[in-house]
Parts: sequence; structure tokens; C-alpha cells
Amino acid sequence: MIMKYKFIFSALLIFSQLANAQKKPTTGAEDRAFWVKTLNRIAYPVIHNLANETLKKNMPLEKAPGYGLNAAKVTYLEALGRTIAGVAPWLALPDDNSAEGKLRKTMRTELLKALANSVNPASPDYISYRSESQPIVDAAYVAHAFLRAPKALWEPLDEVTKKRFIEEFKSLRTRSGAYNNWLLFSGLTEGFLLSIGEQYDPARVQFSINKMKEWYVGDSWYSDGEKFSMDYYNSYVIHPMLVDLLKALVDKKRASQADYDIALKRMVRYSEYLERIISPEGTYPAYGRSITYRTAAFQALAQTALMEKLPEYVKPSQVRGGLTAVMHKLYDGNQNFDDKGWLVLGFNGHQPEVADTYTSTGSLYMATLGFLTLGLPADNKFWTDGPAPWTSLKAWSGETIKKDYKVEY
Repeated sequence: MIMKYKFIFSALLIFSQLANAQKKPTTGAEDRAFWVKTLNRIAYPVIHNLANETLKKNMPLEKAPGYGLNAAKVTYLEALGRTIAGVAPWLALPDDNSAEGKLRKTMRTELLKALANSVNPASPDYISYRSESQPIVDAAYVAHAFLRAPKALWEPLDEVTKKRFIEEFKSLRTRSGAYNNWLLFSGLTEGFLLSIGEQYDPARVQFSINKMKEWYVGDSWYSDGEKFSMDYYNSYVIHPMLVDLLKALVDKKRASQADYDIALKRMVRYSEYLERIISPEGTYPAYGRSITYRTAAFQALAQTALMEKLPEYVKPSQVRGGLTAVMHKLYDGNQNFDDKGWLVLGFNGHQPEVADTYTSTGSLYMATLGFLTLGLPADNKFWTDGPAPWTSLKAWSGETIKKDYKVEY
């Protein structure tokens, strides 16, 4: 009987391998269409409802077991900030008459309405930044979206709306947060204020940068506070926000080019890790805090590809292939969405038991951060080059791969 089951298992394994081997590789255009469809699927409920002043009415309020925050006061800003930080580079592309271009223009138009509603005290969807500590986090994601797409998302706002955002951002100075990656949230929001010529708090900015320097532990990894945490926060927060904060400061001559260059160099190295952890099947390890953020785990890789700073041996098309495989695993089915299209608590399915005590429905929209590379136009080689295997796919197929080794910067 045991031999019979071994035979059946072997036959199924061989069949599966043959099926995978015979699956026709997709083109870059097909991959891009899938990314756009998936990003829209994730972001649409948040942006569309906020544009129509129905976000608080329609967004579900699912909370993790043991949830410890006031969800009604924080989850909507989480949903807004995290969604738009991921869609911003795509919305920054110029308009065109393609199906994608029309969808992009529609989303941008709705988002500008949504942004105005979010800071309008007369709107039923007004989102206050003025109480609780959590808004320190999600104000930074709003600011990050403005930094990533100033001409698309900040400059078109009317002067009253701009003034309201500035006031909300400055109101955060009455509170402090955790002594870890949270320092970057305050730093980035203040860096944005500097970038638009507003009065900013240089102490918050400098403190966040100095602590990141102190917390660097080597080979591209930062500890999250004084103790190292093995999780994806180097990608969720630290590398992308530190690099973009330093860029804003360099542009205003408030930081050295050398500081920016070393931060970028470390992010590039960290992106190598992210590319290597994508398995041949398109899965990746579900370890550490906040795995409910799903594709946000690859923000640093997506941003490095967006900046066209990938290491020479990492082809853009292999990153596209690896990330596309991950997205298919997570988003092809309905397991991560409820019946109205909202994200559900979990990693790959409704798994509230893996959610952290600070996680609610709005928190989940960090997932958009894995889609940053859509900010490269469709004629960029990231999208036009032919399919290429990513590192783990090559390694497990016996192909030649580059030996990995630590760096000293």
C-alpha cells in the first residue's frame, strides 16, 4: 500500500513538473497588464469610495485578535496612506490613449478628489491626524506618495487642500511613537514639508537619520531599534523611506551626497536578498511581523528596479518574472479578498490568527508597495525584455548563478 501511494505521489509530481515546464512564458506586455489589473483591484475600493465620500461607510473594520488600537480613528488613514504610496509612481506617468492610460487617468482623477475629501472637515470621510500615535505612521505614507509623484498628486491640489494637509502634518508634532523604524515616519513627513518650502523640524529629521546610521548592522541590514528583528521591515519602511528622505534633503542641500549614496548602495544590496528569496514557484518565506502586508515585502526590490539601480547581474526581466510569479500566487484567486473586493486579514487567505495586534483592514493596503515598478513606462526594458528566470529558479534548475557574498559597506 505504501509503495502504491509513493507511485501515485511520484506520478503527480512528474505531471506537475511537466505542466509547469510546458506553460508558455508570458511577455512583458502581458505581465504589465496583469500588474495593472491587480493593482487596480487592490486600490480601487479605497480610492473610489473616498472619492465618493463613502469610505467610512463601506470599508469593513476587521481587526486582529487582541487588537489594541482605536480602529475607527486610525484604519482609514492607514488605508489611504498605504494605498497611495504604492500607486503614486504609476499615476505619475503621462496620460495616453491606451486602455491602461485611461484607467490610470481615471484613478488619478478620483484620487485627487479623495485627497481633498480626506482633509475636508465638512466631509463624512474627513480623516483626522490629530489624535492617537498611529497617524505618525500613515501620514508618512501620504507624504511618501507626494514625494514620489509631486506633479501628479501634490501640485494639482487646490490651495485650501494643500494648506489642510500641511496643518495635519504639523499637528503630528504633539506626539511621539516607538523607538524604532517609527523615527523615519516623522523624519519623512518633515522632509516632505521641507521639499515644498514649508517650515520643518530639522531635529526630527536629523534624529531619524542618525539613528538609522547607528542601527546599521551590516550587509545591507538595519536593526529595527537597538535589537535586530528578522522580518520585512527593512523593505516595508527602512530602505525606501531612508533613501527618499535623504534625496529630499540632498535636493535642499540639507544632507551630503555621500550619505545618500551609501544609503542607496545598501538598498541595492538588500534588493538582491529579496530577489533571491522568491522560490521557483513564486512563493516566499512567511516570517516575522506584519506578513499580512503581503507584496509590500518586496517594496525595496520594486523601488530599486524603478530607479533602474539593480545590480548588473540581476536583469530587470528576471525581477519582473519573480515578482509576477509572487503576484499570481497571491492575487489570481479570491482568497485574499472579501465578496466586495476588500483585502482580508491574512497572508495567503483569510488567516486572522497571523495578524498583529495593530492590524486592521486599512493596514493591509501596504500591499500596493510591491507594485512601484509600474512607474516605469511600458517601453522600458523592464517590460520589453523577454522572460528571464530569477535566481532561485535558475539555482534549482542547475543553471549557472552568481555566488552570493557579504558586502562591507
